[in-house]
Amino acid sequence: MNQPAEQAVLDAHYMARALELARKGRYSTHPNPRVGCVIVRDGQVVGEGWHVRAGEPHAEVHALRAAGELARGATAYVTLEPCSHHGRTPPCADALVNAGVARVVAAMQDPNPEVAGRGLQRLAQAGIDTHGGVLEGEARAINKGFLKRMEHGLPYVRVKLAMSLDGRTAMASGESQWITGPAARSAVQRLRAESSVVLTGADTVLADDARLTVRAAELGLDAEQTALAMSRPPLRVLIDGRLRVPLDAPFFKAGPALVATCAAVEEQYANGPECLIVPGPDGQVDLRRLLLELAARGVNEVLVEAGPRLAGAFAQQGLVDEYQIFVAGKFLGSSARPLLDWPLAQMSQAPLLKIIEMRAVGDDWRVTAIPAPPASV
Repeated sequence: MNQPAEQAVLDAHYMARALELARKGRYSTHPNPRVGCVIVRDGQVVGEGWHVRAGEPHAEVHALRAAGELARGATAYVTLEPCSHHGRTPPCADALVNAGVARVVAAMQDPNPEVAGRGLQRLAQAGIDTHGGVLEGEARAINKGFLKRMEHGLPYVRVKLAMSLDGRTAMASGESQWITGPAARSAVQRLRAESSVVLTGADTVLADDARLTVRAAELGLDAEQTALAMSRPPLRVLIDGRLRVPLDAPFFKAGPALVATCAAVEEQYANGPECLIVPGPDGQVDLRRLLLELAARGVNEVLVEAGPRLAGAFAQQGLVDEYQIFVAGKFLGSSARPLLDWPLAQMSQAPLLKIIEMRAVGDDWRVTAIPAPPASV
């Protein structure tokens, strides 16, 4: 049912605030979605809440607690359909019914098969006026990984790349630190903190002694957000088909990790990191199978930070959802290493990207791009 224009404007206003609250959980809610809730009565916000961590109260519960008795007869704005099933916490749909709210506005339906419309149905059956689709695009953008996992059984894959203006990532010798400046590196730290998994390859770990950890001092966040980010570090995944990285490497000393390999696990790994054997063609790790396994473990978002060979393999196999490309104002020269190992013979083979955003980050540039959909015939 169409809403009066004035009501539509108010709904969008309060939903925008709920989305702002949802974003506060960007570093800490995995594997759950990021959700915010605002409760409004007689034109006044009487309660707000956002989901902080899996296993803890959902956004609606926090907002209802803040509103107290003022929730009765109020409107609840929530960025995702209230849950209707018993998980680690009780159903939020029941909490809203019991609180006596009169109206619930949801930005979008929950794609989780355990909910999928049943939350709004439960509210409607209780006589609550329900309305959906308000700022749905923005709501989906906040939870790209959760949505892809629920709808396709795969995590959302970002590939982070850093390059010079001439498209090079390292000198011929392998030297690559640092192409970009401190502001860009801080942005990468935030990308890591947002991700469920940070994934790299043996070449990167061996060449750079890479740890791929989140470093609190470089996040550039306030104290609350820094604490949340550090409370849930991403799982670090190493693709090492032949188990070339020694167990005393800095990568393994930096914390828990998962190793994806093709090789039979050697005896020394018995007390080492978990190994996942996912052999693919040509003696390489099966990347799609690995992603399916990670999604089955509740992984929403994967950040790939790897060299040109592994990053190129993800690209060639059509497994990349988004590129985060940091461009430095320098040239590395024709003998330096390319951005991707992806031989192309003809211009017609060149994959197209849609640039979503370009912005300055310190002295560098950050380009967000996604694979362009195939042209219609």
